[in-house]
Amino acid sequence: MAVPNKGALLQNDIGSTLYRMTVPMLFGMLTLMSFNLVDTFFISLLGTHELAAISFTFPITFTMISLAIGLGIGTSAIIAKALGREQYDTARADALAALWLAAFLMLLLSLLVWWFHDALFRLLGASDDILPLIRQYMLIWLAGAVFLMTPMIGNSILRAAGDTRLPAWIMATGGLVNAVLDPVLIFGLGPFPELGMQGAALASVVSWLCGSLAVLFVLRQRQLVERCWLQLRQALPIYRKILRIGFPAAGANMLTPIAMAVLTAMVAGYGPEAVAAFGVGIRLESMACLVILALSTTLPPLVSQNYGAGLLGRVRQAYQLSLGFIVRWQLLVYVVLALLAIPLSRLFSADPVVQQWIQWFLWILPLGYGLQGLIILTNSSLNALHLPLQALVLSICRLFVFYLPFAWLGSQFAGLVGLFIGCVLANLCMSALSYCWFHRALQQLNQAQPQQEVTG
Repeated sequence: MAVPNKGALLQNDIGSTLYRMTVPMLFGMLTLMSFNLVDTFFISLLGTHELAAISFTFPITFTMISLAIGLGIGTSAIIAKALGREQYDTARADALAALWLAAFLMLLLSLLVWWFHDALFRLLGASDDILPLIRQYMLIWLAGAVFLMTPMIGNSILRAAGDTRLPAWIMATGGLVNAVLDPVLIFGLGPFPELGMQGAALASVVSWLCGSLAVLFVLRQRQLVERCWLQLRQALPIYRKILRIGFPAAGANMLTPIAMAVLTAMVAGYGPEAVAAFGVGIRLESMACLVILALSTTLPPLVSQNYGAGLLGRVRQAYQLSLGFIVRWQLLVYVVLALLAIPLSRLFSADPVVQQWIQWFLWILPLGYGLQGLIILTNSSLNALHLPLQALVLSICRLFVFYLPFAWLGSQFAGLVGLFIGCVLANLCMSALSYCWFHRALQQLNQAQPQQEVTG
């Protein structure tokens, strides 16, 4: 089995290893997210209703993406642990089973969303004049969603083996394809017809298809996947291993769009302009939290491999280094966003009401991004330690004990601005709980394997 950087995650300096792995991922995610913002920009040119429509799709699409993220977490954890123990045949079988399992589950979820489409979006607060626009976008998005899953799982396999460069290039290339096709298909440039919202969805599907072909080719070349299928009796135990971590991780990730759906319904009470602004803010948030997202994909393989090798001291050190960096970094990001709030709001909308709400979003919510990063990295580290249920409990506490209640209370006292403030306060409380929880879990693992080397 071709394993990039063999031994690097177990032996090399932790800070430099995380830097080497994270920078390529940051590049790939930056490129991908930039193109997603371009996607939002082109849709905003169609009008406020179209921008609101794409905002309503976020909770549903992110729920489905969360399934892919969760399965990717489970895949990465079991493969990285196997590699830490030098069980290469096991890792190869795990990789193949993960690809098939992910494809089947995404197809099933797509069919369910398709069947209950109108009821779901009405539940989110979509009005009858916006619902047709949502339908135009979602029906094509759902038809190609299975191609979204393959590159996400394939990239998780590569990261588990210590390779973050190729996943970054695959993400960046897919984002570039999407960005190029967006204006062509949305506005009908050259010989192409004007497809509007359908064009935006079709551009995404084509980019996913390109990513799927690329990642499958790389996995075969690296001998990380050698066969096309496994017998069911071989696959079922692997499915159970993946789902033991993947389902709680997916459930934890799916809680975010569920909470976002409730939050979107709260925001919808302030009008379509507020929903449009909230949608823009969420996409800008994805850009602002790129380093968090990059670290949350590169820290787990390091944690899992060192956990598999019994080096819990290195796990603790990697966690502490990541948290210290991310809090300082996100403080700098807040200053930049606060200064750019007005020009950014004018870039995404000509409506003065939408602009005002975008500005308030950027002046308040990014204050909590560093704390949010601490929570996210704690969850990803717990999953990497094969403690998915603990990560799930933390996610439930974050969203339903702190985030939504604090947002609702804030809205009762100060309207939409109060809602934003409540979200920041919720992140403050939850970050303290997450930090204490992780160190307690690590101490318990340390006590459970005293015979292993834990000093790193």
